Amino acid sequence: MESKRISTRRLTGVALFTAIVVALQFLGAFIRFGPFSISLVLIPIVVGAALYGPLSGAWLGFVFGLVVLLSGDAAAFLGVNPLGTILTVLVKGALAGLCAGLVYRALEKLNGWLAVIVAAVAAPVVNTGVFLLGCLFFFLPTVSEWANAMGFPSVGNYMIFGLVGANFLFELLFNIVLSPVIVRLIKIGRKMRQG
Repeated sequence: MESKRISTRRLTGVALFTAIVVALQFLGAFIRFGPFSISLVLIPIVVGAALYGPLSGAWLGFVFGLVVLLSGDAAAFLGVNPLGTILTVLVKGALAGLCAGLVYRALEKLNGWLAVIVAAVAAPVVNTGVFLLGCLFFFLPTVSEWANAMGFPSVGNYMIFGLVGANFLFELLFNIVLSPVIVRLIKIGRKMRQG
């Protein structure tokens, strides 16, 4: 009976976090800092991965990728290479969630705070890193044109400072600050309900 209760709690929690990911990504599409929207969605992905495991984190990241595609946030890339865009967007989200969950699980017994903080760093690093790799593999000629049009000295400078720089720092900062607090509050709430 206890196992069934835990399964139901996990399913309900992942479903709730899935809804939060969808809502935050659609709302976040309106918050722009540079050419792309800020991804506040990494916070519930990290929290969900910490609370429910790496596969749940991968699912939440995958849903994030689907919503990015549906919201039109990847439209500039879809017009250039649809398959490359779909692969990049879905893989970057799923891997960000999976890695956050794996990092959390590996460090949780050592120190819970450290585990969440490192997971909160891992998610935007993986998300941004896979995006940059996707740019290199699927969109380099187009990104090079954008870099030239914007007056950047090199495509690398444009990718780091024009495409991801401020967005990455914003996402990293918010993840590091909010994810540990949210995980801690949820765990305190669980203990209070059980006790």
